Amino acid sequence: MDDMKTINRRYETIAWGLLSMIWGITILFDFLPFGVGLVGTGLLFLGVTAVRSLNDLPTKGDNTIIGILALVWGGLELARPILHLSDWAIFAILLIVLGMILLVRGLLRARKTGSGIRVNAPTE
Repeated sequence: MDDMKTINRRYETIAWGLLSMIWGITILFDFLPFGVGLVGTGLLFLGVTAVRSLNDLPTKGDNTIIGILALVWGGLELARPILHLSDWAIFAILLIVLGMILLVRGLLRARKTGSGIRVNAPTE
């Protein structure tokens, strides 16, 4: 158990170091678009989750959600000049993506537990 905590802490420390470097590089080099930092952040969150999963360590669903949202946000920021997106459009898309993630997550959990979701209440 202690070994698992130690390994998990190492991954967490490495991830924080990489995250600090990504943000620092994005801030230091003004020519890099804001979306590059966001995409890097998303890849980092998803990468740490994948490494934990491959090593049979417990994963955090929140990290996956943050990773996906950061990737989508970064992609939208990078595509903003081409797609002519406003801040509100990007925000709306992120809300839709978050809603889809939560919906799928809820449906998968319901299916896994066998509880299902009933549309019609049983009649007596």
